[in-house]
Amino acid sequence: MGYKFLKSWLWGNSVALSWLWGLGLFFSVQMTFLFGLTGLFSFAFLNALGLFLFGYGTQKIASRDKGSESLERFFKRWSKPFRLSLYLYQLIALTLTIFAIIKYLVMPLLVSFWPDWETQGTILQVFLLLLVAALVISAACLIGEEFTIKTIKYWHLFAGILILLSIISILCFFSPSELVQYSAWIKIETCKPIFWGYLIPILIGFFVGPWLDLQQWQRAIEMRKENVNISVSYMWGGLIFFFFLIFHGFLASLVFNNPWFSPNMTFVGLGGLEYGHDLIVKYMLHFQSIFPWWIPTSYFIFITLAIITTLDSGYIATKWFLKENSKSSNSPILSMIPEGIINSPIPTFILAGFIAVFGVLINCEIEYFMVFFATFFVAYAALGIARCFVPNSQHSLPQVKLFSIGAFSLVIFACGYFLQVAWLMILGSILPILYVCWLVLNTDLLRVVKEKVEEVMDVASEIPVLKSISKATQTALNGKIKEVSTGSHFEDKWFVHSFMATYADTNSVGNVYFGVYALWVGKTRELFFNYVLPDFDLKDTKYLILTRSFEHKYINETREFEKISVKIRVSEYNRKFATLSHQVYDSAGNLLGKGKQQLIFVSPENYKILDIPAEVLKAFMPFM
Repeated sequence: MGYKFLKSWLWGNSVALSWLWGLGLFFSVQMTFLFGLTGLFSFAFLNALGLFLFGYGTQKIASRDKGSESLERFFKRWSKPFRLSLYLYQLIALTLTIFAIIKYLVMPLLVSFWPDWETQGTILQVFLLLLVAALVISAACLIGEEFTIKTIKYWHLFAGILILLSIISILCFFSPSELVQYSAWIKIETCKPIFWGYLIPILIGFFVGPWLDLQQWQRAIEMRKENVNISVSYMWGGLIFFFFLIFHGFLASLVFNNPWFSPNMTFVGLGGLEYGHDLIVKYMLHFQSIFPWWIPTSYFIFITLAIITTLDSGYIATKWFLKENSKSSNSPILSMIPEGIINSPIPTFILAGFIAVFGVLINCEIEYFMVFFATFFVAYAALGIARCFVPNSQHSLPQVKLFSIGAFSLVIFACGYFLQVAWLMILGSILPILYVCWLVLNTDLLRVVKEKVEEVMDVASEIPVLKSISKATQTALNGKIKEVSTGSHFEDKWFVHSFMATYADTNSVGNVYFGVYALWVGKTRELFFNYVLPDFDLKDTKYLILTRSFEHKYINETREFEKISVKIRVSEYNRKFATLSHQVYDSAGNLLGKGKQQLIFVSPENYKILDIPAEVLKAFMPFM
């Protein structure tokens, strides 16, 4: 019991430090500056709650299947259509974190210890900032290479102890008497609609955000492998993270309520908006000759470790993600790139470093990066959550639509942010959620309507007058009108064949015999070929289609007189092989089984393997 508790706490500490990136760390200062301690507590609570809910959700997912690798198997299936969004989320998170430490820690230090910094040439400034970015990236990569996901929690334990000692030393020095003042908790903006313009996007962004964070998925998967309760670990992680944010916000409140502070110290950005992310650093530097040496040192240790423990986790997670995806990739372009480069997160970190330095040079603020997490990625994350928990939401991702709604919501939010119009900011964050809800409900509604229509048609077909009516419908395929039986139809890119299981399909105990599933899939495949390749003639064909491999995973049982729907589509292809994926459902929408098969194309004369024929590619492309 004690050992499990210790492991849960260790993982919780690692979760908190990996989530303590530039966004939470420095935006807690800005929320305190804008809305006082009320804004700080609201921000910290929602952030920590979203982290815990991710752990609770992944624990539920992991418990659906037996074995320590159940969550890893689920993630491999679930993440496949989200690979690009997962990578971009990671890239922007790394960029934001590197940007934050340069903009809000290194820049004030340079200005303080190098008074002529502002008058130096642009080339020298760019060179020095690139060196700083390289230093930060090198430290993160070094630690990331030294530790694995299994051992990183022990390094984070050491870092967490140092952070705790730094926090204690700072709290013991400062008097929190200013924090009991009303002005520290409530500011003028707290009572205005703009407070909700910030709070609701924060609520949405942090509730769905962890579901696209590779660091959190990797930790949850490893916890499952180590038989650690994910929910408990993320509860600890949320609490520790909440404590870190509250400490940093309290420190910011002490600064903002100190006589030293004046409003003209803030940085005025685009739209006349004021920012105070770096004022704690400036405060420490201003009073460094008065404070004991260990006060500013403790604060700088806190900031540095908080950033490094995020970046090293990002390195390990990115390396894991790239390696897993390169294994399953059939891209001919990637096959020409050395495996070491494809699997390495270093190019990603270098790109993040360049973007961060560029952002510093053009006077960006951390909010300019944050807007992506409150708008653009919301649709992807929300649909990802739906695919975890909502039945019948396993349709293919409408990538163009998701990108469009994400970009549209980002523009709306940006307009609201710079104009400080609360309802536009709220609309920009809610719009992706509404779209995903419509997408999921609409898909499920179409399924229900289709089933009801088929039931009516089955009943109507028994009426003598209607028996002679052909049960056929028309569908457009490759620009041609094809006759398709009501037992077969297309759902987006899936070809679906529906029928009723009978006694001949069952075994001695009444369940459908396991071998029958392969026959069902085979029949559906032949019907699919008949629709997409109507001119195929075995007598004069220049190619034959053979099955190279067939896989099927049995998930649930079914019985006779149950309506069965077999779905099949083209999922992958390269120059020689094509892969068809299939899913088998019952009338209630329960997944009975799924799998895939790989096809090869050979010459009918000598059975020599051929490249996929052009007419087959043309026929398959609409269903990729």
